[in-house]
Amino acid sequence: MTTKKVQFEGLPSREQIIAFIQSSNDPARKREIAREFGLRGHEKIALKALLKDMTDEGLIDMAPGRAFHKMGGVPKVTVLKIVAIDGNHAVAIPEHWEAEGIPAPKIRVIETKGKRNSALGIGDRILARTEERGNGWAAHVMKKLAKGSEQILGVVEGGENGRFWLKSVDKKSRFDTQIGDVGDAKAGELVLAELTGNAHKKSARVTQVLGDPFAPKSFSLIAIHKFGIPFEMPETVEREAERVRELPVTDDHREDLRHLPIIAIDPRDARDFDDAIWATPNADTGGFDAIVAIADVSYYVRPGSALDHEASKRGNSVYFPDLVVPMLPHALSSDKCSLRAGEDRAVLACHLAIGKTGQVTSWRFTRAVARIAANIPYPDAQAAIDGTMENPLLESALKPLWACWRLLSKARAKRAPLELNLPEKRITLDAQGRVTGVAEREQLEAHRLVEDFMIAANVAAAKALEAKKSSLIYRAHEPPSREKLVALKEYLKTFDIDFALGQVVKPETFNWILAKVIDEEIRPQIMEAVLRSQTQAYYGPTNVGHFGLSLGSYAHFTSPIRRYADLIVHRALVSAYGLEMPKPKIKDVEPITGLTEAAIARLPATAEAISRTERRAMEAERETTDRYIAAYLSAQVGQVVQARITGVQNFGFFATVEGVGGDGLVPVSTLGKDYFHYDEASQVLIGEKTRQEYRPGMRLELRLAEANPISGSLRFELPEGGSYAPDRFKHKGKPKAGKYDAGKRGRPGNIRHQGKRR
Repeated sequence: MTTKKVQFEGLPSREQIIAFIQSSNDPARKREIAREFGLRGHEKIALKALLKDMTDEGLIDMAPGRAFHKMGGVPKVTVLKIVAIDGNHAVAIPEHWEAEGIPAPKIRVIETKGKRNSALGIGDRILARTEERGNGWAAHVMKKLAKGSEQILGVVEGGENGRFWLKSVDKKSRFDTQIGDVGDAKAGELVLAELTGNAHKKSARVTQVLGDPFAPKSFSLIAIHKFGIPFEMPETVEREAERVRELPVTDDHREDLRHLPIIAIDPRDARDFDDAIWATPNADTGGFDAIVAIADVSYYVRPGSALDHEASKRGNSVYFPDLVVPMLPHALSSDKCSLRAGEDRAVLACHLAIGKTGQVTSWRFTRAVARIAANIPYPDAQAAIDGTMENPLLESALKPLWACWRLLSKARAKRAPLELNLPEKRITLDAQGRVTGVAEREQLEAHRLVEDFMIAANVAAAKALEAKKSSLIYRAHEPPSREKLVALKEYLKTFDIDFALGQVVKPETFNWILAKVIDEEIRPQIMEAVLRSQTQAYYGPTNVGHFGLSLGSYAHFTSPIRRYADLIVHRALVSAYGLEMPKPKIKDVEPITGLTEAAIARLPATAEAISRTERRAMEAERETTDRYIAAYLSAQVGQVVQARITGVQNFGFFATVEGVGGDGLVPVSTLGKDYFHYDEASQVLIGEKTRQEYRPGMRLELRLAEANPISGSLRFELPEGGSYAPDRFKHKGKPKAGKYDAGKRGRPGNIRHQGKRR
């Protein structure tokens, strides 16, 4: 299904307009376009409508000043901001970039004759004339503009003698900034401030008071402001969500699955429910028939709508311990699209045929209506299977699911994906938002069961679209680079673990390495080294496979409530398999639910944009968790805690509190009077006289010297204290790192994120 292209008699074609916009040396406004093609009177009115259609289709965009440019392109004259210096040339991006789902292009600033662009620095603003060169963009400086203000998030301190200071929430910030204009802010309040002045003397002006940094939700709000995460949902989007939620769920065009005991198994604290599962034995094949039912978000969020634009901009939901910043309004994300028990819900159903060896032998996709039999927390589902808790769905739903999963798990074992044990932290809060506990989430069979069903559906979606030669966004995970493998080989050598670089590296190669390590103190550091050697997964329109899962084709299909990538895959399935719905009778609701031609053209840019928002969410969630952990540990400052070293550098080592988390530094200058050599290959600090070693994975007792909830930083020291050793760094040479035993084969762990970011 594609958008209908409107063409007006006597007007230039879309291609002619784009060609003129790109070739014009001057900004191309409606007036210039009309003059170029000799349009008059009513033709100008028709041109306005055509330009609006082209904008809605994602072909062109309008810059400030009402000049048009090709979508993904840059206005002829615009304001740029310098973001990097590459050799003798500055690199800039547009200061204002409105193209949703398309990353701002990097523009090379061309040297102006008689001037040196090396005078331009990062953060400078310029008015420039731009041009497209080959596959990139270039800019010619017209004039240098005044610098824009730099925003900083921090806590107001001081007040004595009328002098205030701003303490940044960034744990990497070493210095406080004097506040020149405190406004209505008071000491101890969290504020947004504007930095002014030069590099030698900066001051801050408070622009917004955010309140008590220790109040409920403040730690999450810090991350939201710091990372620029869209927080407030526009009213137009909220209104549209209320409108589309009235779309009928039951329809002759939907398969009726309400008679099946389909269940949703999720965390006890889940905020939304994307997926539900069902399985039953197939007597003819000796395997199972299964359904993975996913919320039919594409039915409600339609291409070109306000909902779609906002979801594309956000890219994904962001989950904090105390709140969620949803990709979609709550009217959809936690209500109409959420698969809640006992309510009719629109779903996109993935029907799977699973053979007796656990291989998925066939699949089909339907739009359906389902009524979820129950929302069951992971521990309760596990307890029912283990016989320690009664559940009325044990025989009809849970037991068939577990029997089917045991076949899927056999196929998984044969596939041999990367197996790492990466436990997640679970932070519990009281009614006032205070931290009451930090613990690792329990790892159960139920988690693996749900994940394996989701992986099977994700693979089926990718292969189904490939069979139709449809465009889609893949979840890509490339093999490790040679540079990282060389570094891993050198590191493993210090443990007498052989790692041959000549072999074809597969996920099971790393599983074999981990299986050789039986020393529980060494195992975590080997696991972390293997993890660091892996590449980061991302979204892309080209299939490169998923190395970690050992899969040739993989896409994200199972979480469209919280990931835009999954919504794109749903739309692609709708278009490829003829699952379009009748035109809705509700006013102002877009008729199309499939993947449009305009969206297909934007897939590379959309994939890059949502990969970026995913990384932003991960950083924001990680930093917020660190702040909550620091708040939890602040009551233990001065106490000795059980810790584990997570990283070693020449300036000291980082450690985390066992079973809790957090990350803090122990500077080498506090380790006593001995001189410590740093062995880079083995990442070990070794005392020259005492031979004391500090290495990753090592467990030891440390005194918690500081826990700062605002920045999320911790600081440790040795229980007996230490003193600075003068002339420490005048010594030369380093002793050879010690060797460690690698034992016989043991049981590997498992890599799992409970279906979140595979």
